[in-house]
Amino acid sequence: MKELLTIDDISVSYGNIKALKQVSMHVNEGDVVCLIGANGSGKSTLLKSIMGQEPLDSGSITFDGEEICRAKNAGAKQGKRSKILTTDLIAAKGISLVPEGRRVFADMTVEENLDMGAFLVRDDALIAERKESMYDFFPILGARRRQKTRSLSGGEQQMMAIARALMSGPRLILLDEPGLGLAPLVIADIFEKIALINQQDKVTVFLVEQNARMALRASSEGYVMENGRIVLSDASSTLLENERVREAYLGE
Repeated sequence: MKELLTIDDISVSYGNIKALKQVSMHVNEGDVVCLIGANGSGKSTLLKSIMGQEPLDSGSITFDGEEICRAKNAGAKQGKRSKILTTDLIAAKGISLVPEGRRVFADMTVEENLDMGAFLVRDDALIAERKESMYDFFPILGARRRQKTRSLSGGEQQMMAIARALMSGPRLILLDEPGLGLAPLVIADIFEKIALINQQDKVTVFLVEQNARMALRASSEGYVMENGRIVLSDASSTLLENERVREAYLGE
């Protein structure tokens, strides 16, 4: 199995606060991998680091065999120069992020939001084709393509945020709390769409989610983060039966 994303011993700080501490993990191509943990454990910081939005204190991040992020002092002993790609260049490599809280452009229409997701695509015909594909995949978006995004429900905005991320044609999609603040039936629908994105569109998925049971059921491999560290990793089915996970995250 090919490793598409490799995170090697990364640390990230906010001032004197260590948000991530020597985190190492990987995501294999074609998989759905989840990261669970309490609020404030460092999950969102990890996704931001992958996208080049947070500088690394140590370690490196590799995507499809190419290093995309490295700490400023990493590699100095080997004479390597610091390599930190900007977020747009990382996105151009084939990674899209659906941020926590959706971060939609509320005063733009659904269609304009999707156009923003395709800002790196230069082929107008391809953009139009992808938009129609998104409207087919999320029919409610097709019905409301001319509406301002602020008029959509929370679930509809989440669907649009996912569709926007898919407009660039990513190989890897990062999902930060896609079920946050949504009703259970809406969450189930969102997770069904995530499975289809992975299975039908062959997009690798890295899912960060507080709903541990839903995340582990939706994924093949899982990691548990506590206080900025990875404390457990295993097959998701095994983590579902892990006594520590059941007690801390499944309420059992």
